[in-house]
Amino acid sequence: MANTTAELEALLMQRALSDPQLLAAAEGAADFRILPDATVIKIGGQSVIDRGRAAVYPLVEEIVAVRKDHKLLIGTGAGTRARHLYSIAAELNLPAGVLSQLGASVADQNAEMLGQLLSKYGISKVDGAGLSAVPLYLAEVHAVIFAGMPPYSLWTRPAAEGVIPPYRTDAGCFLLAEQFGCRQMIFVKDENGLYTANPKTSKDATFIAKISVEEMKARGLHDSILEFPMLDLLQKARHVREVQVVNGLVPGNLTRALAGEHVGTIITAS
Repeated sequence: MANTTAELEALLMQRALSDPQLLAAAEGAADFRILPDATVIKIGGQSVIDRGRAAVYPLVEEIVAVRKDHKLLIGTGAGTRARHLYSIAAELNLPAGVLSQLGASVADQNAEMLGQLLSKYGISKVDGAGLSAVPLYLAEVHAVIFAGMPPYSLWTRPAAEGVIPPYRTDAGCFLLAEQFGCRQMIFVKDENGLYTANPKTSKDATFIAKISVEEMKARGLHDSILEFPMLDLLQKARHVREVQVVNGLVPGNLTRALAGEHVGTIITAS
């Protein structure tokens, strides 16, 4: 394995980018966390924003209060409107890349609405090139809003079955947390966390306080509270090695999770 920058550069110049020795040398290179003090919060579209004022206003008040002590990157989900668009587009036999664009448009609408509610506090929505200004926003007002859908657009990788984009807003928010090397990733949903089955449809569902990705896969928890393909991203992550799912409809849960409390379900990479 290469031990110096010169050795790694030599391998990059001489070998194919898929060469095992080059990949091992790159893996061993020093890692840099861009925003190690920041936390990414994903606010569910269907679980929170679609519920309207009753769910969103208390959460807005909590965000305004906690951002004094925490730096927050707030991502938005897409929710019910995206599901409606997916159903129409799938019936029209449109490809996954088109569905990805449609889902992104709804997540962006939710980010825009949340941005308007928080604008008087100086908390702005950013997208695209605006993400480069995130450090400035965090330094000045401790929070910024973005649409959670990853910008794969027509280049999205299709799922093994069907045309629903496999990487949606859960994945998009997690990827941002991982690439920025953030302190933690919190998913704000409308359930206390992960259950053995969907608690909305199964009376026998029992709560799971902590679980690993490997155990989730072994137990076949595909009807989980998070997008299942996102778990593969968590398992391979360097920086964010666990995520927490909390019930955002319970006042104070987000504040407690940001303070490091075990509030909902913690899912670990290993």
